[in-house]
Amino acid sequence: MKIRQNARHFASRKALETPVVRSVAKSGLVRMHTKIFTKKADPAHAEERKPRLDAFFAATMDTYLAALQKGYSEAEAREITHIQSNFDFYNHGWTEMMEFPGDELEEHYERYADFFETWGITIDDPLGEFEPSGGLPDAPSTPERLENPDHPHAAGGFADDVYVETDDGELIVGGQDEPASDEVDVSGAVGIDDDAVDTETDNTDGGAVGDGNSN
Repeated sequence: MKIRQNARHFASRKALETPVVRSVAKSGLVRMHTKIFTKKADPAHAEERKPRLDAFFAATMDTYLAALQKGYSEAEAREITHIQSNFDFYNHGWTEMMEFPGDELEEHYERYADFFETWGITIDDPLGEFEPSGGLPDAPSTPERLENPDHPHAAGGFADDVYVETDDGELIVGGQDEPASDEVDVSGAVGIDDDAVDTETDNTDGGAVGDGNSN
């Protein structure tokens, strides 16, 4: 799929990997993603989805860290979390929130099948072993939208790899070269930088830790 990648993403990665600031960064990232995706949602249903989105995105932060620990790049690890989110959106019929068309679900799953299978993640069970012990809050589905899906925020044709769009608009297959950790300023991370949540929310066409057009 197509995602953005800039200095803030690398700062947020470092913050999530740093115990002393991890909880602050995680809270900020969850808040940002919920804001972004409720903006994509049908306004009639946005509010009722917030508790589930908060819990779901909190769980995907653990997925993100696990993927990094397995050697996936920042872009790949973040794409994995977006794919999980789109599985859940599809299962609920929240097609207007999806970042890639429903007919690409299998292709996206297959690219990361080894990781997904390790953690029990499937299209029907998007979190697998990352699901909280108490489960997730329920949210009403709109299954009728699956009959004639509308994907206003989806970008199709990017299922074969991760496509990274830089701040300069350059599209890089596979992602950018990542800076060394000591070159990354954690103060720019979402959650650490108080302005980052609103800035990223206002300036994105979509966006999980992803731009079928995503953060």
